[in-house]
Amino acid sequence: MKRILPILIIIFFTICQRAQAQFEQIKDSVVQLYGVVMTADSLVGIPSVSVTIKGGRRGTFTNEQGVFSIVALKGDKIEFSSVGYKPKLVEIPRNLEGNQFSVVQLMVVDTQYLPVTIIRPRPTREQFERDFVNTQVPDDDLEIARKNTDEQTRRALLAVLPADGKEAANYTLRRQAQKYSYTGTTPPINLMNPMAWAEFIKAWKRGDFKSKK
Repeated sequence: MKRILPILIIIFFTICQRAQAQFEQIKDSVVQLYGVVMTADSLVGIPSVSVTIKGGRRGTFTNEQGVFSIVALKGDKIEFSSVGYKPKLVEIPRNLEGNQFSVVQLMVVDTQYLPVTIIRPRPTREQFERDFVNTQVPDDDLEIARKNTDEQTRRALLAVLPADGKEAANYTLRRQAQKYSYTGTTPPINLMNPMAWAEFIKAWKRGDFKSKK
């Protein structure tokens, strides 16, 4: 025990020295970044600008005056983005002396040009009424849904669309349940069943037995 105790003390002090050296190295690379984001044309602070470290998961937003503050590392790239403005990218110098870095970031408005729209009046009231009555209004979502659920449309889709997994599983389960229900007995013959003949005639009229090409 007396021989092990000095060895443990040496190992403990060695680990502490290495941890202290790593801490000093990381401490020297940490930077407190702060600044203000303003418009380039009028120098007005921009609120709610996203300030993020590119390639990382940390970020912040500017306040109502456009001021922000975030902890970063030397060499990190800081991305400024906001709706209506062109994004900007700023890199913290790797050879920065000290642990503080300030920036005044100017952002330029991102102009979007829309196609030209020419509004012209109708020549006469009669022509306006005629064109207004004959205008084809596109269907709303309710009318589109009503057309898609129409019986003829559903039958046409049923003839060409394959069954999905849920339909195939339900069909298999029904077949198995019907098979198990007649286990040990003879299944009934529907040749003399009037209900079965009625369903057969309805299916024949619907065209369920027509060959699908």
